[in-house]
Amino acid sequence: MTNPTATAATSRDPKVVLITGTSSGIGLAAAVAAARAGFTTVATLRDPQRADALREAAEEAGVELDIRRLDVTDAASVAACVAGVVADHGRLDAVVNNAGAGHVGTLENESVDDVRQVMEVNFFGVVQVAKAALPHLRATGGRLVTVTSVGGVIGQPFNEAYCAAKFAVEGYLESLAPVAASVGVTVSVVEPGAVASAFVANVGVDADQAVTEAGPYAPALQAYLARTRATFASAAQTPQGAADTVIEALTAERPAFRLQTSEAARQFVGIKLADLDGSAAQAFTTAWIA
Repeated sequence: MTNPTATAATSRDPKVVLITGTSSGIGLAAAVAAARAGFTTVATLRDPQRADALREAAEEAGVELDIRRLDVTDAASVAACVAGVVADHGRLDAVVNNAGAGHVGTLENESVDDVRQVMEVNFFGVVQVAKAALPHLRATGGRLVTVTSVGGVIGQPFNEAYCAAKFAVEGYLESLAPVAASVGVTVSVVEPGAVASAFVANVGVDADQAVTEAGPYAPALQAYLARTRATFASAAQTPQGAADTVIEALTAERPAFRLQTSEAARQFVGIKLADLDGSAAQAFTTAWIA
C-alpha cells in the first residue's frame, strides 16, 4: 500500500504494529493476522524481493500491509524504518520481533565467528529494534513482543549458538520487562516449538555432508538429525497456529510475559521451569543423541 501522510495520532486511530521477518512462516502469518485484527500492519523483511508470498497472502485475506525493508543487523536500517513508520503513521503501538535465523553446529567444528554471527542476528537484532522502538512505545503505552523459541528455555544438542542467542533474548527481556512496565510498556516473549515453515530449510544444512564432516560427533549428529526430522514430520504446528499466540500477546488485556504456542511447547519448557537442579533437562536432551 502507499504510505499515508503523517497525521497527529488519536486514540481512535488504528493501532500500528511493526513486525520483522515477514517473508515466510510465523512472521508472514502474524502480519496477515494482525491486519485482520484491525492493526495498521507494517510488515518488514530484509530483502523486499522476497515479499511475493507475503503480498499474495495479504491479497487472499483481503487485507492491506505496509511492506518495508528492515535489516535487523543494520543499525541505520532499523533507525530509518522505525522513524519512517512513525513519520508516516503518526504512532507506533507495538513491535513484534520475529526476524531470526536457525543454526546447526557444535563448538569444536565451527568458528567463534560463526557463533558471533548467530548472536548478531538472533540477539543483537532484537535489542537493536527494541531500542529504536521503545521511545515510541512509551508514548502509546505499547507492547514489545518477541518470538523466541523453546530453545530459549532448554538448550538443545547441536544448537549451542542458536540456543545461546535465544537464552540471551529471554534473559534480556525478562530483565527489561519490569523496567518497561514502569513506563507503561508491556513486554512478552512467544515460545514456539516445531513449526512447519521454511525456517528449518533456511538453516542451510546438508545433512549427509554435515555428518560426514562431523568427525567424532557424527553418531550423535546423525541421531539428532533423525529425531528432528521425525518431530517436524509428525508434530510441527502450522505457522498460523503460532501466529495466533502472537496476536494474543498483542491484544490480551494483560498478556503474560511468557507464552507458548502449543501444548507440546508448554510441556517442553515445563521440564526446565520445574527443574531446579537441571538434571531433568539434561536427561531429556541426552536421550536425543544416545
